[in-house]
Amino acid sequence: MTDAHAAGILPCQSIEDLIAQEAITSQTPFDTDQVQPASLDLRLGARCWRVRASFLPGVARRVPERLKDVAMHELDLTKGAVLEKGCVYIAEIQERLALPGNVAARGNPKSSTGRVDVFVRLLSDHSKAFDDIEAGYEGPLYIEIAPQTFSVLVKAGTRLNQLRLKRGEPVKLAIKSVGVDLTPGEGGIVGFRGRRHAGVIDLDHEDGHDPRDFWEPLETRHGELLLDPGEFYILASKDDVEIPVLEAAEMTPIDPSVGEFRVHYAGFFDPGFGTEEAGAVGSKGVLEVRSHETPFLLEDGQIVARLVYEPLTARPDRLYGEGGSHYQRQGLKLSKHFKAWR
Repeated sequence: MTDAHAAGILPCQSIEDLIAQEAITSQTPFDTDQVQPASLDLRLGARCWRVRASFLPGVARRVPERLKDVAMHELDLTKGAVLEKGCVYIAEIQERLALPGNVAARGNPKSSTGRVDVFVRLLSDHSKAFDDIEAGYEGPLYIEIAPQTFSVLVKAGTRLNQLRLKRGEPVKLAIKSVGVDLTPGEGGIVGFRGRRHAGVIDLDHEDGHDPRDFWEPLETRHGELLLDPGEFYILASKDDVEIPVLEAAEMTPIDPSVGEFRVHYAGFFDPGFGTEEAGAVGSKGVLEVRSHETPFLLEDGQIVARLVYEPLTARPDRLYGEGGSHYQRQGLKLSKHFKAWR
């Protein structure tokens, strides 16, 4: 089966081909590092609206038509703006799609976005669901942004989510369970809990924030951790995560039968993550955990999420972490916005 007919996730060179063919365009030139091994980073545009409610446009409407009903005020992102926790925003995306009839897409938060508890979802005109873009879609993209624990500073060009493109209906190669690691690591720390009354996080400032101003370290007794309702936690997977070079994976939100909490806002894992070929054996999955309505006692090794593996249509020209990455060979680790915990 040739690449032209294979069903699967598109690798970086195929994404670059779509850009060259103007199936993906942008208001500004693409950044040199914007195309990842099996995904495309999306960038905020110039305008953002504070809205009183989330919405889906539905098959009969475009996003701007529905936005008129819920917009409260407009923000100019060219000057930078603080998006306040507890509020909901809709922003323009710089990239625009004119997909071939056999190519669909799916959006997901970037790892750094999920790790600071910013909930984001992709919107498109005439959409019936968040994040999913139908094959052949032609039109603009928007993003819903809902900071949960921290207020954040963003500007035009900030990357909060990413797009994975696929041809046909890829088969599920494997579904693997992911357990949580509550074994004390360095300094006895098993995880971190977000501080509710912290300052603003600049999402374009890497290694620029003192983690102690934003996070409380967690210790555990007897291999258990009590999750408090409404709190946000950063934990690590019990086992190493490896994504073979001809596959991509998505970590799916927890199903209610496993526990009263949600795991992992940011679910895309690119080919090469944690592999020997990429020099990254021993990489953990970092888990973003939010408890729901009731306290929940989490045990060491407990299954908290699933990893779903799908094939690529071709081997990517580059692997995850080549040229440097904040999260390759990671253990328990906060987002790239924070200095190392000491």
